Amino acid sequence: MNRQTTTAALVALCLVLIATVSAEENLRILPETIGGVKTPDMMNHYLRNQAARHFENWKSQYEQRKTPEQIAEYQKRIRQKFLDAIGKLPDRTPLRPQITEVVKRKGYRVEKVIFESQPKHYVSALLFMPDAKEYKPPYPGVLVPCGHSRNGKASDSYQTMGALLAINGMAALVFDPIDQGERSQMPSQLPALWGTRAHTMIGVGSILIGRNTAWFEIWDGMRGIDYLQSRPEVDPKRIGCTGNSGGGTQTSYLMSLDDRIEAAAPSCYITNFYERILELGAQDAEQNIYGQLAFGMDHADYLMLRAPTPIMICAATKDFFDIRGTWQSFRYAKRLYSRMGFAERIDLLENDAPHNYNKLQRQSVVRWMARWLQGRDEPITEPPIELLSEAEATCTPDGLVMSLEGARSTYDLNRDFEKSLAEHRRQLWANTEQAELLNQVRTITGIRRLAVIPKPKIDKIGVVRQSGYRIDKLILKPEDGIYLPALMFVPDLKPSKGMVLYVHEKGKDADAAPDGPIDKLVKAGRLVLAVDVRGTGETQQTGQRYFASHFGSDGQDVYTAYLLARSYVGMRAEDVLLCARFLQDSGQKQADQVELVAVGHMGVPALHAAALESDMFGSVKLIRSLISWSNVIESGRSSNQLVNTVHGALTTYDLPELAATLGACLTIEQPTNALGEPIDANKSNVTK
Repeated sequence: MNRQTTTAALVALCLVLIATVSAEENLRILPETIGGVKTPDMMNHYLRNQAARHFENWKSQYEQRKTPEQIAEYQKRIRQKFLDAIGKLPDRTPLRPQITEVVKRKGYRVEKVIFESQPKHYVSALLFMPDAKEYKPPYPGVLVPCGHSRNGKASDSYQTMGALLAINGMAALVFDPIDQGERSQMPSQLPALWGTRAHTMIGVGSILIGRNTAWFEIWDGMRGIDYLQSRPEVDPKRIGCTGNSGGGTQTSYLMSLDDRIEAAAPSCYITNFYERILELGAQDAEQNIYGQLAFGMDHADYLMLRAPTPIMICAATKDFFDIRGTWQSFRYAKRLYSRMGFAERIDLLENDAPHNYNKLQRQSVVRWMARWLQGRDEPITEPPIELLSEAEATCTPDGLVMSLEGARSTYDLNRDFEKSLAEHRRQLWANTEQAELLNQVRTITGIRRLAVIPKPKIDKIGVVRQSGYRIDKLILKPEDGIYLPALMFVPDLKPSKGMVLYVHEKGKDADAAPDGPIDKLVKAGRLVLAVDVRGTGETQQTGQRYFASHFGSDGQDVYTAYLLARSYVGMRAEDVLLCARFLQDSGQKQADQVELVAVGHMGVPALHAAALESDMFGSVKLIRSLISWSNVIESGRSSNQLVNTVHGALTTYDLPELAATLGACLTIEQPTNALGEPIDANKSNVTK
């Protein structure tokens, strides 16, 4: 090849590359920022504004609680909302406790305990008991749920807390939360799947059956109290609870819901939702209770629901849980305690340190417990403590409760519940009118009837010419803060041969290349509207990397919506409906039905839209869409399915039931399982 030929080839290649880049850029619609907000942060900004409005309403409601009667009514109402949101707690079953070994230390002993919080659902724990020569039983009992340490109860700070309580005359049960210490719920996925990542994994399926990861943690904690109370050495009427970080979360929940707790000290968790969402995002599954912002529950409520129970908040000035929110919540709680005449029963320790459970906090917590559970108020000093090695702190033969005979994981418990729901759904759909069933779907998803969804404002910002058609560049504005960039492909052939609404998980231009799916539809005479529904394409969240490989780059925004009792499925389904109506209005004959094509994760909201407004759609094609929500439960492990969840949906319907309402007009191509794999490629994807 001579130099001229080489140069010509390079020039041609550069022209192709430039043309490709130009074509992609030419189809972009939104600016990099709108109103000072980066376009990928559109949903984050929108949802934060929604949360701020709820917080203002929360403050207004708070100021109306003055009398004992008003406070009692509030406590009863919000506690019930809390319980409803996490899911009905199970019945108490035999604990069947085992003490596998006893280790003696100076001033106390450590018993290695395994008990069943649910049948064959094992909890591993260390029970720190005072020396009977120093303190006479019965002792107060203190529950210590661990935070997100990988080795759980074997962690230095949790062992030290247990020992410090014991040498001060209190029994302490330090237990492993699910997916920490010895309680990996999916051992085959270690070391990657533990702690908050694992909690969010079980959370995906739990949402669908109307539960929360907190459901498991709360019940484990309540059964831990049952175990403490079962011990003859423990006074069942003097129970305390303290934990740090994730243990602070559990302590906050337990002290709100369990009347047996007489004193509590949550550490490094209490802030408020506005500050937390602003700084951190919504965090992992157990920290987000469905609809709690919508029904009026913030962090301060964890402190107030059991008022005047003695509570000390432990906080750190350099914590990622914002100290400003901590002080706000404390002030609200302090005022309510003062209104009740018990101002001294709530306090705040502000520790000039990062996120921690350090010596200062441990000493202060033990003094708080001694004050309220033993009736003594004196300084507590932490002496040197000989800790158990990790091997010594292990309760099970191989360090895994799931290796015990017949062990049932959180995933197994969800599968059991889903099977009972499946039978309920079968009978419901066999014996109920379809119109009523679809009304129930509307109620669960919050999807409004198209007739009450306002028409969007439309901005036309440009035109791109292609061979045989033009592309109108549009922005649809369905509500304040939401911008849906869209491409209207208008064929030169008149009149057009039908209308197609095209929604793709990767955005409006994902299938818009020459000779691609959209190009072929337009050249066949179709009027095509391709839209970035909220959170896709140009508004796809890119800045959040909280386990994005497992739960998607918008997982934090999805959970913020969850706190607001909203789902991406519901919001996106409404986007599909209003776009379909706009497309109909743009056609030559407004009575014509719309052909709907949805690709990837857009299949779930598109299916909802089509089922609820079936008269609008002549045909529906779902490509690479999730086959069923029950598959998510059965699989256990899932990939990027958080965005597809609807809280409690499986109590009433699954995706195949919705699909059946569309009959022959629905086509499903290349369906996928919970991991995003083609169904035929993996007939059984259950992960143990």
